Amino acid sequence: MASTLFLVSCQDDGELPSLFSYPAFAEASNPRVLSTAPNGTTIYGGGFGSSLVADPRDPKVFYLLTDRGPNTAGTAANSIILGKADFTPQIGKFRVVGKSLVLEQTILLKNAAGQALTGLPNPSGQGSTGENAFDLNGQPLAPDPEGLDSEGLVLAADGTFWVSDEYGPHLTHFDATGRTLERINPFGTGTGGRTLPRVLARRRPNRGMEGLTITPDGKTLVGLMQSPLYNPSSAAVSGSTVLRVVTFDIATGATKQYAYLMENASLTGCSEIAAITNTTFLALERDGNYGGSPTAPATFKRVYKFDLAGATDLSDPSNAATGKLYNGLTVEQLKDKTGLQNAGVVPVTKTLVFDLLTDISPVYPHDKAEGLALLPDNQLAISNDDDFGVIDNGQNGFAPKTLPATGQVDKNRIYFVKLKTPLK
Repeated sequence: MASTLFLVSCQDDGELPSLFSYPAFAEASNPRVLSTAPNGTTIYGGGFGSSLVADPRDPKVFYLLTDRGPNTAGTAANSIILGKADFTPQIGKFRVVGKSLVLEQTILLKNAAGQALTGLPNPSGQGSTGENAFDLNGQPLAPDPEGLDSEGLVLAADGTFWVSDEYGPHLTHFDATGRTLERINPFGTGTGGRTLPRVLARRRPNRGMEGLTITPDGKTLVGLMQSPLYNPSSAAVSGSTVLRVVTFDIATGATKQYAYLMENASLTGCSEIAAITNTTFLALERDGNYGGSPTAPATFKRVYKFDLAGATDLSDPSNAATGKLYNGLTVEQLKDKTGLQNAGVVPVTKTLVFDLLTDISPVYPHDKAEGLALLPDNQLAISNDDDFGVIDNGQNGFAPKTLPATGQVDKNRIYFVKLKTPLK
């Protein structure tokens, strides 16, 4: 079923709105071949869909973000194999043409000197995940202090981009060409002298600041951590459902933090956030299974509306590595609604808005719903991360990422859905 967007011209208040109709989904057309694994598996130059934003000037245009590049687990402990060692995280400018997503422009992300960034893991003390990277030939790859595992994307009113990542987490400001203007993290190793709260450095490896948005007034960035921080350790927070929402005042660098409760601890977590108003937001919360799988079907992929109003600010004035403690415990150790309540912490309030598994017909076939954008006329755009068309083959290599529901290799899509109830 197609979705319809009404566009009102600013030139003449008496004009009738023009009409643009979205398809149920649009799929990336003819992704290029990025590389070929030693076992012959094709690694595609997709990978877009970790985040998406709509172009406010053209309803047919969307910007989609890649992550660090195609990767799989190595045989040695904590090792990863990169399908293209010199891959540069990038933003793709796509246009909806019929039922296709056509790539019109690629914006490579670069450092302040204009050199292309890599997706290589960071060194210890600068955002390391503990991973050791190797190329397709088994050669070790040195850590990169400027490496970025990009996950959240914001298009600012001035045409610049903000990107959040899973490593540091880092919060990086890029100009319209993808060149770094500022890099902010909990370690003080960025540029410009501004930092994020130290406690964010305890993010679970590869579960950092997965989502990023900007308030409608353009003043505040709002990030959402994917999973509970390992704070003070993985074992100490087992079973926790407490995620952190982080606000960053762009002008002053001041931050605040709030508690968001996942529906259950088994979930992969929250993949994206999108602003509705200056205090209300959408969160994309999901499991890691494929929709329509006959053996291990997805059971949870939902969009929630949440409100910061009335929630407790978790900020720690001392900026301790553990963050603010409650009765000697970290926020993550409080684990659930009862634990927060007993400690006097009020989480954000949330309500269900959309269920991908029941409200997308005939089936939502992907595992990774990761991009979310709010469109006019109470519509949502939802993108998937296709992992460059490959998955871990369980044997130190790559295999095609074939969707159980379709029998086809995963490709980037944007789904367009009309909500039943207005968000505002």
